[in-house]
Amino acid sequence: MTPEQVLKEFEKAGALLRGHFILSSGLHSDVFLQKALVFQNAKITAKLCKALAEKVRSEVKQEFTAIVSPAVGGIVPGYEMGRQLGLPAMYVERQDGAFTLRRGFELKKNQPVLMVEDIVTTGLSSRECLDAIRKAGGKPVAAACLIDRSGGKAKLGVKFVPLAAVKFPAWDANKLPPHLQGTKGYKPGSRGLA
Repeated sequence: MTPEQVLKEFEKAGALLRGHFILSSGLHSDVFLQKALVFQNAKITAKLCKALAEKVRSEVKQEFTAIVSPAVGGIVPGYEMGRQLGLPAMYVERQDGAFTLRRGFELKKNQPVLMVEDIVTTGLSSRECLDAIRKAGGKPVAAACLIDRSGGKAKLGVKFVPLAAVKFPAWDANKLPPHLQGTKGYKPGSRGLA
């Protein structure tokens, strides 16, 4: 799938929003990708994850035997990638502010893992998830996501395979462009949830 086709699927789901948004990273943007509206549609989610699974199979040469995703946003694409690839899918959750495997999820020592995310902006959640995989004994071999909105600038420290890399502008709160100055930002993301 091309980046345009991926964004078209988001548009079809009503998930490509315009306004003043505060992203999970803390940056402000006039574009928000409300992936929850995509993930409520199993057909669109399966279509996107099938394309991502094919891209991962093509680009990741190392074997991996499990999928781990960050909660909340990564749970659905992580599960669907597990289904597409025939692998167990787990997720990390915040406990005392840090991502950790819970709910009986376990990784074997040095188990090769594919980390799957929904959308990457700065890569902070992805890097935290990769650290949690290492702390749990696993070995992250690659990371994948549906959309890399950093346009390829996010550095994760492992091979990174986005289905689509796009560059939507994002600004620090004290450097807003004129069209966002004086407007109230809306924070629709999941960071900060317990």
